Amino acid sequence: MRYILPVSFPLDDRSALSSVQAAARRTAALVNVLSGDSPDPAEVAGVLRAYGEAEPLDLTVHDVAGMRAAAALLRDVFAAEDTDGAAAALNRLLREHTGPLRLSSHGGDSPWHPHLDTDDDAPWDEWLLASSCMALTVLLWDRRRPPGGICASSGCRNVFLAQGGGQERRYCSRRCATRERVAAHRRSRAADRAERAR
Repeated sequence: MRYILPVSFPLDDRSALSSVQAAARRTAALVNVLSGDSPDPAEVAGVLRAYGEAEPLDLTVHDVAGMRAAAALLRDVFAAEDTDGAAAALNRLLREHTGPLRLSSHGGDSPWHPHLDTDDDAPWDEWLLASSCMALTVLLWDRRRPPGGICASSGCRNVFLAQGGGQERRYCSRRCATRERVAAHRRSRAADRAERAR
């Protein structure tokens, strides 16, 4: 059984937006773990468990290969430079890779919620693409800006979600931001020393 929403939220605490944000965080985590050359099925299953997916999670190499292809398509949404570009990427994915909007309660095991995949037991790649498109579309609609980006750190290609309404985020983590700030400071000091040595 695959959920668009994490199953770990208490029933009385489910709000549509918090569920969408959780699904979008799961999307970013999966895009990142699936970006390697040969992601480990156990590591991918670990990410799914961390975001509330129900057992059993017996992912095969074939499942992960399909999910990796879906994650590559989703990366285009994060790579968009502006809202129009993110919307165009999402519209393309919705048109070419998802089914019609439907509601599911997974046979009464969860509250009713929307799905864009063809079946509650759709293949993992279809589920990843459909549930991620749903979450990222709602975030773009709600915030009126791209739902995230790709880390600007030279050694990192992780995607991240945009948060809040403050300054535009450029890095996936504080670690990457600090690494870039330290590197820029070192370059500046080296340039100053070179200039003084002339």
